[in-house]
Amino acid sequence: MSKFWVDSFSEISIKRIVDVFELIPDILFWVKDTDSRVVYANNLFVELSQFSTRAQIYGKTDMELFAPHLAKQYLLDDKRVLNGELVTSRLEMNITKEGELAWFSTSKRPLLNESNEIIGTYGITRHFQKSSQALDTFEPIRAPLDYIRKNYQSQISLNDLADVAHLSVSALERRFKKYLSKTPKKLINEIRLENARLLVMESDTPISAIAYQTGFSDHSYFTKQFKQLFGMHPSHMRGKN
Repeated sequence: MSKFWVDSFSEISIKRIVDVFELIPDILFWVKDTDSRVVYANNLFVELSQFSTRAQIYGKTDMELFAPHLAKQYLLDDKRVLNGELVTSRLEMNITKEGELAWFSTSKRPLLNESNEIIGTYGITRHFQKSSQALDTFEPIRAPLDYIRKNYQSQISLNDLADVAHLSVSALERRFKKYLSKTPKKLINEIRLENARLLVMESDTPISAIAYQTGFSDHSYFTKQFKQLFGMHPSHMRGKN
């Protein structure tokens, strides 16, 4: 444990807090220091990382624990929270321990000492489909999200999503910005790319066929977007598997 935490907290007390979250099977919980290094986490957090025990993840940042495109968002959040901002019930797409795409609701807060100085961050993530509270929170965008999930292989227009949500296009875009901090177009692209990544890693399907199967009509555009999100060409990612 770092001197930072020895000076600020009782290790036993922190451990007891973490262990409470083992009683709630659909919640990830973690505590980080000001350098975004994991200090404590529950077992579900460990299961979603590339490691198997808590001891292996302590002292590591998200870049060492998760896929780069996910870690970048987590680290960006950490910077915001360390500056005093709050992340509340934000909907995120991630991979479950079974390797399936799923929605999660994430909240993050700055960790304060007795002098109200920010000395780290902590957060929780809940599986969206398994949490009735999360489902209620995101009810205003559930219909378009379900539509995207079921139809991402096809062409989806903003008018399609607006019709499903019974909203105007401008109102739809405002809701996506409020609940997801991204546009409908960006979300559709990310869902397609996440599904494409799974096919690249887990099948021998030709890359050009994967692009078509996940909704990309232009192979070169698909490759460009894939590299932008994941940091490498799809064929190189397959080669690393």
